[in-house]
Amino acid sequence: MESSSFHKSWGAEFIAPDTVQFRLWATAHNTVAVRLNGQDTAMKAVGDGWFELQLAGVAPGAEYYFVLPDGTAVPDPASRAQKSDVNGPSLVVDPDRYPWQHDDWAGRPWEESVVYEMHIGTFTPEGTFRAAMSKLPALASLGITMLEVLPLSQFSGNRGWGYDGVLLYAPHSAYGTPDDFRAFVDAAHGHGLSVVLDIVLNHFGPEGNYLPLLSPDFFHKERVTPWGAGIAYDVDAARRYIAEAPLYWLKEFRLDGLRFDAIDQIEDRADRHVLMEIARRIRADITDRPIHLTTEDSRNVTFLHPRAQDGSAPLFTGEWNDDFHNAIHVLATGETHAYYQDFADAPEKHVARVLAEGFAYQGEVSPQSGDARGVDSRSQPPVAFVDFIQNHDQVGNRAHGERLLTLAGAARTKALLATLLLSPHIPLIFMGEEFGETHPFLFFTDFHGDLARAVREGRAKEFAGHAGHEEGSVPDPNAQTTFTQSKLDWQKVQSEEGKRWLALTRQLLALRQQSIVPLLAGAGGNTGQVVATAEGFLAVRWDLPKGTLSLALNTGQQPQPLPELPGEILFSSSDASDVLPPNAVIVRLAPGEPA
Repeated sequence: MESSSFHKSWGAEFIAPDTVQFRLWATAHNTVAVRLNGQDTAMKAVGDGWFELQLAGVAPGAEYYFVLPDGTAVPDPASRAQKSDVNGPSLVVDPDRYPWQHDDWAGRPWEESVVYEMHIGTFTPEGTFRAAMSKLPALASLGITMLEVLPLSQFSGNRGWGYDGVLLYAPHSAYGTPDDFRAFVDAAHGHGLSVVLDIVLNHFGPEGNYLPLLSPDFFHKERVTPWGAGIAYDVDAARRYIAEAPLYWLKEFRLDGLRFDAIDQIEDRADRHVLMEIARRIRADITDRPIHLTTEDSRNVTFLHPRAQDGSAPLFTGEWNDDFHNAIHVLATGETHAYYQDFADAPEKHVARVLAEGFAYQGEVSPQSGDARGVDSRSQPPVAFVDFIQNHDQVGNRAHGERLLTLAGAARTKALLATLLLSPHIPLIFMGEEFGETHPFLFFTDFHGDLARAVREGRAKEFAGHAGHEEGSVPDPNAQTTFTQSKLDWQKVQSEEGKRWLALTRQLLALRQQSIVPLLAGAGGNTGQVVATAEGFLAVRWDLPKGTLSLALNTGQQPQPLPELPGEILFSSSDASDVLPPNAVIVRLAPGEPA
């Protein structure tokens, strides 16, 4: 079996069956030691702030710290695993010891992707990798093809979203061991499911980050992000730490891709941006299966998502399309607070443009910020955009974590789900959406003391003036109940309502795989056009190389006359033939060369 091990510049690496090399960058110190199983051994300074030590007789699972001159013991910033929390000992890990069962997994093409976003801690009552494995057969049989796991890098406490990770290479210990995560990925592959991981390369969490103590130069002295000090990507050691992490996760856990969080906050002034370096290295190093790389970027840019002559993606594969969500949320709910202001005027026109062209804002001025945002996205293929009607951010960043079903009602939400799953863009479902979950997904953390108080007070202030917010009503992020309320209610799957939602989701996903996916391979840009819009109504068509797909959606109060749309009905939530009633959708398909 081929080795899964990825040799990092930082941390503890087996260089022989029982010999480990420890490496640390600690420019703030003249001496550093390794404390292995309670015994300290001095490391050797090898220049430029780097320290090294080779020790024989080391077994997997051995506990270690790095020890500073004043006696402070800190975990390995590149730890593969923690014994417990972010402040405790790191564990030596041999990634080649895991017995992969599906070593022949060859991946799935991007156009087949139906993404299922999941948070391990709230996906099951147990909140572990092993418990999540029990749900995989049902997701596969439903028609899901890709699992997107929220960030796993070890963060402070036991519960959290994962975006405050501080040990970038260590799976969060509350979810299980690294081998437990490998078992989850292995099982998913056995059910034909790809697995991608959300990864955060733009900041570190507020607790358990010892990098400033080790090497202050890891962080830029002037640049800041919304979450703290900016990373100095132009410093070689820091750049290696960041740039190697994506390859580490892909190789050691045999993942099928990554989602890069908030890349607009990754400011790098090097000749080759660190993100381009990462993407090119991944493409060069992993050639035995498709690797899918997506980005989240509020700027509405396309330079990271070019397409080669054959339609392949030499850098990043797709972009999370917040414009789709924001426009369709305004259309569905009428909410226009905060960032929804940009879509308050004629939201159906924004939704139509997004479906036809990619972004709603392609250089226009944002009413919220007053700045121009975005670039022309019409040349991008439909599959360059990952669409969603809800996700962890858009649900969890509401004061009370309400899902769209609670806000918009069942009939309208079902029409929007059909629109999502039957468009030629790549769809993303948020966990529970498939069975009509109404449990909230709240913002939760596990901080203590002054940090807990700061997060609690900051969260309450954040929602002043937001829709549905009343003073004093924001749940305490640190309360255990905030976390437990956010867990999926799997009993609903067995209810009549849950079964109806599952039947609809299964029907839509079967139609997608049978009739829409075959249209997408090789489809380029400039394929969509807006056919018609009216209040609450839109109609769009895509002229693709293998056929014409068209869709009409009505979320308004009145029936709307249907424009002429080519082809046979693929799906309709209404029996009417010439008008579309409220909260209804119709999709038509004309196979073959478009006229």
